[in-house]
Amino acid sequence: MSRAPSFAPLANASRLAWSDIPESPVADLVRATALELDRGGRLCAWFGVAECDATRLVAIVAFDADNTLAAARSLPFTGSYPALTVTHPQAHLFEREVWEQHGVTPEGHPWLKPVRRSDGTAPANGDFFRVEGREVHEVAVGPVHAGVIEPGHFRFQCAGEEVLHLEIALGYQHRGVEAGLIGGPHRATMSRIEAVAGDTTIGHATAYAMTLEALADTEAPLRAQWVRAIALELERLANHCGDLGALAGDVAFLPTAAACGKIRGDFLNLTALLCGNRFGRGLVRPGGCRHDLDPERAATFAARLNTALADVEQAAAWLWDAASVRARFENTGAVFARQATELGLVGPAARACGLVRDVRYDHPAGWHRVAQVPVAVWPEGDVFARARVRWLEIQRSGQFILEQLAAPPEGDLRTGLPAAAGECLTVALVEGWRGEVCHVALTDAAGQFRRYKLVDPSFHNWSGLALALRGQAISDFPLCNKSFNLSYCGFDL
Repeated sequence: MSRAPSFAPLANASRLAWSDIPESPVADLVRATALELDRGGRLCAWFGVAECDATRLVAIVAFDADNTLAAARSLPFTGSYPALTVTHPQAHLFEREVWEQHGVTPEGHPWLKPVRRSDGTAPANGDFFRVEGREVHEVAVGPVHAGVIEPGHFRFQCAGEEVLHLEIALGYQHRGVEAGLIGGPHRATMSRIEAVAGDTTIGHATAYAMTLEALADTEAPLRAQWVRAIALELERLANHCGDLGALAGDVAFLPTAAACGKIRGDFLNLTALLCGNRFGRGLVRPGGCRHDLDPERAATFAARLNTALADVEQAAAWLWDAASVRARFENTGAVFARQATELGLVGPAARACGLVRDVRYDHPAGWHRVAQVPVAVWPEGDVFARARVRWLEIQRSGQFILEQLAAPPEGDLRTGLPAAAGECLTVALVEGWRGEVCHVALTDAAGQFRRYKLVDPSFHNWSGLALALRGQAISDFPLCNKSFNLSYCGFDL
């Protein structure tokens, strides 16, 4: 598929000279982006770049059907521009974010309010949307929650027990991760990247490593790519297993809830066997990996993995065989394929709506160009579908790891990185366990980060949770929320 002349094509984990990215007046960029989205594109990132007293907009669009990406930028401007959200809802959070960070107004945006900006000690969310009517009442939950959970505010508009509308307000932590990356890479950069979302350490660390390797116009050795792929699928196994257990717990099905809590720990301990840390910190580095699997540890790893996979298969069988579980999962919190497409959902949330959307398949990079993991899809879009996709991915990720352990590549684990070229833009996509992790780096003439844009999959998917609650009983919220299991910290950057 040919791209519009206002967009420059590029591949995953590749770079473009900043001067080679087409630029156009901001209104033309909006029209061109809308045209590309109408032709089957998907918005990966939309962000601003400060330039003197003005702002440039940068658009990164993915064309999953033909495995390509495209980039475009606007000329510097101030004031306002016509909102892309009016015709393409997947842009709504991106445009709110640009407005709060750069002060440029997307004219016509249907619900313009800050995403994270502080007004005192809380997000400046302004007025919440209100449904009028004598029988309508509001239920406010959070931002402080019981137990160990990060802050987030959920405002329900209800008629009796039925949820008419849910509005989600996040951004209470003001972490400043993106701002802290400017001027890097420096000594603290890797620590910040690994803490973007702690349960997605491998996903974000791999995307960052691929970004720096692309800026240096090189790749990690094949052996390192193999280790990264195993670690990435192991991260998926641990989190999906934990989610199945948590979903079982939300409907009071204790056998699977108890078993999966223990088995999740087994998968995390395999990550510790690989690199010494249960969440994978310290494993992935630009240019390769710091830890390897020697034959003896690989044999131990495979034996423990087989045991854990057999255990989770039994725990899942209990779950699927229980009529009480299916009665609570089926037809609860449904999102339709058309809605998922319009909102730009990614990961299991999108695949549970029947969308074949997986970076490992659509934009393979690293080891996934050598070995594929079959895409797991389920059509109904409800809690059952989201749980079922997780189960399918547990099976396929487990089989993938066992196959890779049986035929490891030889070679070095790390390579040196040449100095990065100046004034380049690179995009790296990784299929984390929640979905697409997107890193976009823009460097200055010295090869340092002028702008580093992070898009965690949760940024795309929180709107899907809000939509899933419409028409549901408010008592279904914990179950729907866990079926998405989105990251608060990954959103609050």
